[in-house]
Amino acid sequence: MDLNYTALAIATIVGFYGVGLVTAGHAVMTVRSARGAVAWAISLVTFPFIAIPLYWVFGNHKFHGYADAHRYADREYRGIIQQVYQDIREFSSAEPENFTEMAQLADGLTQLPFTSGNAASLLIDGTETFPALLKAMDAAKDYILIQFYIVREDEIGNAFKQKMITKAREGVRVYFIYDAIGSYALSAKYLRQIRSSGVWVTSFNSTKRKQNRFQLNFRNHRKILIVDGKQAFIGGLNLGKEYLGKDPRLSPWRDTHLELKGPSVQCIQIAFLKDWYWAVREIPEVDWTIQPDPENQTAIVVPTGPGDQLPACTLFMVSLINSARSRLWITSPYFVPNESVLTALKLAALRGVDVRILLPNRPDHIHVYLASLSYITEVEYTGVKVYRYRPGFIHEKVFLIDRTLAGVGTTNLDNRSFHLNFEIMTFVANPRFLTDVETMLKTDFDNAYLVDRNQLSHHKLWFRLAVRVARLMSPIL
Repeated sequence: MDLNYTALAIATIVGFYGVGLVTAGHAVMTVRSARGAVAWAISLVTFPFIAIPLYWVFGNHKFHGYADAHRYADREYRGIIQQVYQDIREFSSAEPENFTEMAQLADGLTQLPFTSGNAASLLIDGTETFPALLKAMDAAKDYILIQFYIVREDEIGNAFKQKMITKAREGVRVYFIYDAIGSYALSAKYLRQIRSSGVWVTSFNSTKRKQNRFQLNFRNHRKILIVDGKQAFIGGLNLGKEYLGKDPRLSPWRDTHLELKGPSVQCIQIAFLKDWYWAVREIPEVDWTIQPDPENQTAIVVPTGPGDQLPACTLFMVSLINSARSRLWITSPYFVPNESVLTALKLAALRGVDVRILLPNRPDHIHVYLASLSYITEVEYTGVKVYRYRPGFIHEKVFLIDRTLAGVGTTNLDNRSFHLNFEIMTFVANPRFLTDVETMLKTDFDNAYLVDRNQLSHHKLWFRLAVRVARLMSPIL
C-alpha cells in the first residue's frame, strides 16, 4: 500500500513538472513581452504546483474570440456597419499640428478618425456627473445604452436602477452591460428587478467561451452612457456612493467625466455595441444619424482592449507621449507602466517636455501603490515630476498635451489598462475645452505635493523589498 502511494506521489510530481514544461513552452510562444515570457517559463518549470494555475488565470494577455465575433458581425450586419463608418468619415477633420502620426495610428487601430462637429463638456466629481447622467436618461425618447465596470447596490446604484426601470416602463429601450467581476457584489434581485421591467441586461461575459474559461483576469473597464444616439458620457466614475466621497477611507473622492455630442457619440456607440454583440451575439437597432454640434470641436474616440489584434492601448499611448513638444500632464490613480510607456515618458522629459504625473496620496490597493514607488524613483531621475494629491483619493484619468489636445476617459497608467482591460478615451482639440481642463488640473496640482525622488531610500529594507516584489508582480496588477 505504501509503495502504491509513493508511486502515485512520484507520478503526480512528474506529471506536474511535465505539464509545467509544456505550459512554459506555451508562455514562450504567446506571452507578448520577452521579460514576461522568461519569468513565466522559469516559474512554470521551477514551481509548477503554484505557477500553473496562476498562469492560466493571469498569464495570457490575449482575449480570445472577441475579434472573431466581430468578423461574424461584419458579415451579419455588413451593410449597416459599412455605412456607419462611412458616415463618420464624412465628418473627418484634419488632425492637430504635431499629431499626424498619432492620428494615423489611431485610425489604423480603431478605424475612427478625428472628427469635427463635436461638443465636449467636463463634469467634475460625482456632484456634477450623476445628476447629468440621470437628467440625460430622463430625457431619453427612444433608447438608452448604459455600461459600467462597477455597479453598487447603494443609493447611487439604486437611483440608476430605478431610472432604468422607469424609462423601460415608459417604452424606452434600455440596454445595460455590467462587468461581472467588477460588479461581483451585485445581487440577483437587483438584476431581476430591472429585467422584469423590460430592460435588456447582460454581464460582459469575459469567460463565456471555452477558450476564455479560466481567463478571469480580463475586465471591461468602460463607463458609457448613450441617449438616443445624440448624447454620450464617458469617464472615471462608476455607479457607487464612494464616487460621491462617501467612503470615509478615501473621501473626498476626486474624479472627472465627459459629456459629448456630435459624431463622437456614434464612435462611442460603436464601442458599446461591439461589447453588446460579444455578450449576446446581436446588435440592437439604434440611431446612427450624426447631428453635428454648433461648437464644432475636433475630437477622436479611442477604444482599446485585449481583444485587439495589436497591443492598441500601448501603441497609442506611446505615440501620444512621443507627440508632446512642450507639456504632458497626466492624472491617474495608478502608475504601473509597461516598459514601452515608461521609456516614452522618460524620453519626453529628457527632450524638455514638462512631464507631470498626478497620483493619489492615499492608496486604495496597497500592492499597486507599492509597485508605483519604484517607477516614480526611476522616472524622476530623467526629469519627470510626480505629484501626490493630498485630499482624499484622485481617480480621474485625464491627459493634457501641449496647448493642443486634452483627453478624458477610463485608461489608467498601468499594465491592466494597457493589456487586460477594455478601455475608452476621447481626446479633444479645442481652445475652450483645453482651458477648462488646464484650469481643473492646475487646481488639482495646487492640492498636491511634489514627490522627493529619494523618498524610497529613506524607508527600511523590508519596505524597499516589498516595493521590489510588488514591481515584479506589475504585469498582472
